[in-house]
Amino acid sequence: MAAQRKRMYKRKRFLVPAIIIVLLVAFRLVLPYIVKNYVNKVLADIPGYYGQVEDIDLSLITGAYTIDQLYLNKVNADTEIPFLNFERTNISIEWSSLFKGKIVSEINMTRPSLIYVFEDQQKETPEDADIDDWTKALTDLVPIDINKLEIHDGKVAFVQLTADPNIDLHLNQIELYATNLRNVERTGERLPSDLVADAVSIGEGNLHLEGKMDLVKQIPDMDLALSLENANVTALNDFTDHYAGIDFDKGEFNFYGEMAIADGYLQGSLKPIIKDAKLIGKDDAFLETLWEGFVGFFKFILKNHKENTLATKVPIEGDLNDVRTKTWPTVTNIFRNAWIKAFKGIIDDDIDFTDVQKTAKEKESKNKKKDKD
Repeated sequence: MAAQRKRMYKRKRFLVPAIIIVLLVAFRLVLPYIVKNYVNKVLADIPGYYGQVEDIDLSLITGAYTIDQLYLNKVNADTEIPFLNFERTNISIEWSSLFKGKIVSEINMTRPSLIYVFEDQQKETPEDADIDDWTKALTDLVPIDINKLEIHDGKVAFVQLTADPNIDLHLNQIELYATNLRNVERTGERLPSDLVADAVSIGEGNLHLEGKMDLVKQIPDMDLALSLENANVTALNDFTDHYAGIDFDKGEFNFYGEMAIADGYLQGSLKPIIKDAKLIGKDDAFLETLWEGFVGFFKFILKNHKENTLATKVPIEGDLNDVRTKTWPTVTNIFRNAWIKAFKGIIDDDIDFTDVQKTAKEKESKNKKKDKD
């Protein structure tokens, strides 16, 4: 009898762990489907939008998961072009930050695309839809704060299908790196997060963006500089012809901009430069020919003939609820480039974050004084 009990005890001793292992393996096998169904439910519940994911892979040991083929589009869109289409997104715990006492995640995205089809996005959405619903839903898919973001071979595009011909303004081959987004390494610096991005624009131009940010605030502070160089201006013909009736035969388009935001107050400047431009002469309707001649005349008057450039510099400034461009400086800068001194193809670096911060405090102080009066 004692021997029989002993054998039963031995069987239980091995049977219970075996059952637990089987249950764990079964749970591991079905867990991706549970997570996938949850994610698809989150995407399906966004008012005015629909979306789904194709597959989800989990790694319980490393605390990481991979989302394959996530897409999102408007319910009443006329086209089948996805608004968002993320081919592969890897989300994992950032172990280096974990050792510093911070539980944060890092996201690595491969070939994500955002295509804004003008006609689709202008469609009315249900009254209960919120513009932030889809962005909040996507961030809810990441269970912990994002500290590091990488994007490889991304794409952003603006498409207008009702224009004739269609307008397609895009950035391809986007490589983006953003670090310390949750300020894991806070050293007293006002802008602790770094951002660097490169891309190829329409017309095969080279875009470069870099700067520093503080995203912990409700209205983030930032100091950014952007340059777009060596783009073939003829690639913009669909856009310029539709909105201004202008076609370029040749030319090079460059763009330089800088921007600083401090405590909700923005200062910046935009500097477009068109070099070696030549307009197309067309045998078309009289009014169109007249308009192109008018444009060509002013192009001749406003061009810097030494450098063969058309350029201006557009200052922008104001509270983020009321940002305005300065008209007269923009106009005078056109003549300054043409008749006095050509703008250089560089970022001027004349927007200082500290100065913007000081201006923001002065504006806030004046507003408080007005409220008291």
